Amino acid sequence: MIMQLVGNRITVSRGVPNDQRSERIGIGGSDGHVPVLLAEAVDALGLAPGTTVADGTFGGGGHARAILEQIQPGGRLIAFDRDGAAAQRAAAVATAFPEMLTFVHASYTALRETLDVLSIASVDGVLLDLGLSSFQLADSERGFAFSADGPLDMRFDQSAGEPASELIARIGEQELTELLWRYGDERNARRIARAVTRARSTAPIETTGQLAKIVSQAAGGRRGAPTHPATRTFQALRIAVNDELGELERGLFAAVESLAPGGRLVVIAFHSLEDRLVKQFLAQEVRGCVCPPELPVCVCGRQPRVKLIGRAERATPSEVARNPRARSATMRVAERLP
Repeated sequence: MIMQLVGNRITVSRGVPNDQRSERIGIGGSDGHVPVLLAEAVDALGLAPGTTVADGTFGGGGHARAILEQIQPGGRLIAFDRDGAAAQRAAAVATAFPEMLTFVHASYTALRETLDVLSIASVDGVLLDLGLSSFQLADSERGFAFSADGPLDMRFDQSAGEPASELIARIGEQELTELLWRYGDERNARRIARAVTRARSTAPIETTGQLAKIVSQAAGGRRGAPTHPATRTFQALRIAVNDELGELERGLFAAVESLAPGGRLVVIAFHSLEDRLVKQFLAQEVRGCVCPPELPVCVCGRQPRVKLIGRAERATPSEVARNPRARSATMRVAERLP
């Protein structure tokens, strides 16, 4: 089943969008997509046959397929992705698990509304894998990477929102400096913002190659450095374009609201901004009370809603060796209280 969120209305269809080209999204070929912390995430969810799970970021479908294997027979997976190209990958996975997978072309922030439409009271597990999929990174038309020149887009959902090229064309130098510092922890933020402002006054910055060159010239970089000088700039712009931190905050709330007692929330973050937000959110949900610290007693009456399961977990050296993208991954787990 394919569902799509249009405004505040969710539409349902049984087919697959016919505007997705399978050769572009990797159906039927070796795509190189390797899910991070796969066994650890599936184990942490505590799955059993017949349970209902939500996958907030379907991506390449690696986690989804492993979850489906654990919850069959009789289980159900509701998978979300803002990237419409994931719909056909989901359809390919669904053929191996008839009537078990529902794909929703929407942000995982729509979890609670989607469950209401499907007449599902709650789910037994929620997985939020916050990393980019290999498909998005490999497709130069998406603008997430600078290994090949392409349009400076960076939107997860290309049918909505403002691409990165329009963002950097309109914001002021100071605002861009703050954006690069806040979302990219870029030490050369002011120098890069000044260079971008100077370059766009001559010609629009519309491709990843243009931006990467401007940033490299402005920030420099050591020969043999492990990361490209533009890496933090691209991260910062991607976060801003997709409102990733706002989405995460709303999505965490929706996840806890949707979990059945004893249900598990598993979150895999890939940079410190995400992980800090997850850690702070869970700490608040564990504490419950939101009264100001100066009050001698609680007057809000808010009770803890989750308990933490274990400590933050990271990829093993052997996984990082096989999949370098796993090196920055941090997984946190919480369980919904009665």
